[in-house]
Amino acid sequence: MLQVGPLLPSLERNLREHYDAVLLDDRPDGFLDRHGAEFEAVVTTARVGVDRALMDRLPRLRVIVNFGVGYDTTDVVAAAERGIAVSNTPDVLTDCVADTAVGGLIDVMRRFSAADRFVRRGDWTRGQFPLAAKVSGKRIGILGLGRIGRAIAHRVAGFDTEIAYHSRRPVEGVSYVYAESAEKLAAWSDALIVATAGGAGTRGLVSAAVLEALGPDGYLVNVARGSVVDEPALVAALTGGRLAGAALDVFADEPNVPSALLDLDSVLLLPHIASATRETREAMGELAFRNLRRFLEEGRLVTPVPAP
Repeated sequence: MLQVGPLLPSLERNLREHYDAVLLDDRPDGFLDRHGAEFEAVVTTARVGVDRALMDRLPRLRVIVNFGVGYDTTDVVAAAERGIAVSNTPDVLTDCVADTAVGGLIDVMRRFSAADRFVRRGDWTRGQFPLAAKVSGKRIGILGLGRIGRAIAHRVAGFDTEIAYHSRRPVEGVSYVYAESAEKLAAWSDALIVATAGGAGTRGLVSAAVLEALGPDGYLVNVARGSVVDEPALVAALTGGRLAGAALDVFADEPNVPSALLDLDSVLLLPHIASATRETREAMGELAFRNLRRFLEEGRLVTPVPAP
């Protein structure tokens, strides 16, 4: 059992107690050259993943267990070529990520974090805080209407909003308006919430053209992956006044955040914490461990990643 990257402490304890897991970070250079063929399973996080080069050094690898719903850091094409099973931890983090998206939407439109800084700086003694934007009744576009996207839609509906979405194809059984492209969705929206999967298929989906369509009165919320947004175009739109604001939990080169955003009161910056509650992380750890145990005992996964 090989652990790649840091994991939740309770999950690490389970791996060591039940499977004598080896943490790759603790091993010297050349360790896998001597011992790579000994490992049949890898447990990693969505932030670290397993690339093709690492798979090449683990010739007997049978399963990759991801702690996290995203798996864009793992080369699922290479895994499929080698017959390696891959799992993730969906569903258990849906509520917290959706909560974060709505919290970010409210914060950036009402400018709560900016107002907090205004008070702490002592600026209230010198004048009133500028007016913000109303959330209720707005047009909310959701990019990606999967589990998390639907949970977001359910929440923002409580604010008497109009809701539209764009996914690769229309979703059956929903009443929300379907937009044929991300650009058309942005043009319709007062705020665009990004909840789509990461990976090569969605890289740069929120392009300069999409941001232009969202416009100077529009807001962007991203709780998906930094790669989904053209980050230089986003920075240019925000610093140039061509976008009203953004709430960002993810970035293209984490933990590095574009320096131009650090002093903007129109931007909420979060350190990739959408699922970061004790309850959700423990549930993710339990599901990751169940995936590992079931595969090693029965040869199948609880929550397998779809074949590419």
